Amino acid sequence: MTVVSNDPNLWPMINSNIFLSYWMVAAGVVVVYDWVLSIGQENTINLWQKQRWSLMTVLYLVIRYIGIPYSVYTISCYQYQRNIMDYATNGTNVVITALLGVTMIARLHAMYQRSRNMLIFLVIIFLAVNIACGVIAAIGLKHTVAEELILSGTYMCNYEFEADVQLLSSMVWILNTVWEVLALCLSVWIAVKHFRELRRLGPSTRSTIGDCFRVLTKSHVLYFASFVCVSCLQFGALSSQLFSSNSMGAQILIGTLQIFLGVQMFVLGPHLILSVREYHAKLVADFDAETSMTSIVFQERVLVPTSSTV
Repeated sequence: MTVVSNDPNLWPMINSNIFLSYWMVAAGVVVVYDWVLSIGQENTINLWQKQRWSLMTVLYLVIRYIGIPYSVYTISCYQYQRNIMDYATNGTNVVITALLGVTMIARLHAMYQRSRNMLIFLVIIFLAVNIACGVIAAIGLKHTVAEELILSGTYMCNYEFEADVQLLSSMVWILNTVWEVLALCLSVWIAVKHFRELRRLGPSTRSTIGDCFRVLTKSHVLYFASFVCVSCLQFGALSSQLFSSNSMGAQILIGTLQIFLGVQMFVLGPHLILSVREYHAKLVADFDAETSMTSIVFQERVLVPTSSTV
């Protein structure tokens, strides 16, 4: 449905729409900028080399390279909304969240030394949370109607809700928060446990394993911190006072949410994988360099047989 109006009383709504679109463009620029900076890292770890890709490589490529078109059509959806594009946007959010959950399961499975019991536990919790979130999101979309507005020559969109969509969205974020808190607690607990056990190992082994867990823990804490920021902003934006407000403060809050959401999903999410792959590549490079140096020293010490007349 398209609504056309030239009512001057709607100008504040038009101004807030234009102002918010700038924030969405900024969120897209942040994602693209990080992608440009990461090209060198991808080449360093030979991400594109012709070999059989692992599950983590596929997850990284999907999460990383879906962020750029996502940012583009999010902006276009906000300006020229259609129900099909709204479904695509929300569906992408659900899929990316699920892929990040799979990434977290793979990291925790490795940290717990491929424990089968831990894997089963994580998969059960993951499926329960994501199935519930998917059903709740589907119910919310079913009761959401998007309409196109042409206000004083400006194209924009508006939503009409036939149910308490704010409550449904809050339930989704609460379930995701429970999952992220659980993943962080498990990660920190196993890291602390391994750091205590490292005291009994040799210096070289202790240094290697300790550095690996530091990389895993650091990237996880950064990701969780961004998730906490996004969750706080999301719950604030879903409040009844700000949900339909056109005030400058409300628009700044929603715009900041868009930037942090893009950073969490498409910047820090891929770096959960990239940081580990980069650390592994560094270990391999250091090992190759050490092996090469040992070989050179060995060759210099080998006695070369010569003629007895010399």
